[in-house]
Amino acid sequence: MMSKWNPPFCGDIPMRISRDGSWHYQNSPIHRHPMVQLFSRILRREKDGHYYLVTPIEKVRIVVEDAPFVATQVIQQGEGKNQQLIFTTQVGDQVIADQQHPLYIEKKHNQLIPYLLVRDNLTARLHRNIYYQLAEWAIASPSNEESWGVFSCGEFFELT
Repeated sequence: MMSKWNPPFCGDIPMRISRDGSWHYQNSPIHRHPMVQLFSRILRREKDGHYYLVTPIEKVRIVVEDAPFVATQVIQQGEGKNQQLIFTTQVGDQVIADQQHPLYIEKKHNQLIPYLLVRDNLTARLHRNIYYQLAEWAIASPSNEESWGVFSCGEFFELT
């Protein structure tokens, strides 16, 4: 339903999501977790690459330093190609890595950074501990033994 909202742009607001996934308003952290969860539900990334909080009557732009979410937990259910990797973000979203929600690696500032597509062009950066957990579960790629990764829902996701 939110994807159908198309209110007028009302400008920028002094809200920022830092690289560690914490939310700030006027350079002060937002400590009320339910408030952050509410904002996360109306967050949208549009084709221009900018992030907006969108309600039925207004759209305001915010700053996101890296990814709006951080995957803070992963659970492995099953085994082999059909296992499921279930991620939880800092705002409570649960996402199963699959074809619609791929894990992928981006190179930024000479570092390999792991991400997961959460929903609607919104991503989660994998917390370092989660990436280490995936590395522990990693196997050689079926198509390239020099590459390593994990399976989830029948899809192979390279981690190297």
